[in-house]
Amino acid sequence: MANTAVADPDSDLTRAQLAARYGLTVAGARPTLGAYLRRLWAYRHFMRAYANAKVTASFGQARLGQLWQVLTPLTNAAVYYLIFGVILNTSRGIPNFIAYLCVGLFVFVFTSSVATAGTSAIVGNLGLIRALHFPRAALLIAITMTQFRHLLAAMVVLIGIVLVTGEPITAEWLLVPPALFLQTIFNIGLALLLGRLGSKVTDLKQVMPFVMRTWMYGSGVLYSVALFAQNLPKTLANLVELNPLLVYIELVRHALLENAPLTSSAPRLWLLAIGWAAVVGTVGFVYFWRGEQEYGRG
Repeated sequence: MANTAVADPDSDLTRAQLAARYGLTVAGARPTLGAYLRRLWAYRHFMRAYANAKVTASFGQARLGQLWQVLTPLTNAAVYYLIFGVILNTSRGIPNFIAYLCVGLFVFVFTSSVATAGTSAIVGNLGLIRALHFPRAALLIAITMTQFRHLLAAMVVLIGIVLVTGEPITAEWLLVPPALFLQTIFNIGLALLLGRLGSKVTDLKQVMPFVMRTWMYGSGVLYSVALFAQNLPKTLANLVELNPLLVYIELVRHALLENAPLTSSAPRLWLLAIGWAAVVGTVGFVYFWRGEQEYGRG
């Protein structure tokens, strides 16, 4: 009996057509932006658990445990006040310099910590990235959530300092949460930008301390913001006033302190704060998403 060849119905199909027929996708391919957002939302519990674990682990070896969330900002404030308020006397012309300094320091440290941790987030978590399949932006958002937890503890200390130093409770205190919310969106975008850059340029981690120190001096953390207009050419002073960290610091100062000097009017500060959060948040997210398939490879 002659052998009868059975034709393979799939023999003439390309691999792309076969994949489409059976619902197959390329492993590690970048999802669409909408799908990526949906996956991030699905991993919200992972991000919360990761942030909680990082907060607990950061003080796990210390005898006083999470009490250091309060002691650390208090110690930093005391050291900076001694150096800049007493020794260098930068407090001249600033009513309630202690509270003024603490607001600037605590708000700045929020962004500084997120930026520093975000730079090494991908490189420092390669084991986790290669072992588990999840949207990598979740790591950067979780880092921001971790630092936000630290900020909340610092804000409890800050409110105490503001009250003890004689500031009254006013309705403007209600503006602090929206200001910090906008800063958080800005921080997420910044972390995503630096996360991808740090995965490409590993030496960026070594440069960040110098960048953040320079940024701190340009944000009016340690001295009156009025010095910018007094000591800089008008064009440069105008550029400094656009500094996003200066904007967020001034918003919180304006809300908590009655007579804090400002570089701009409050409405202009709010417009700048919203603009920075929208631009950096959007650009950072899209930039990070475009490199999604690169993380953990090589």
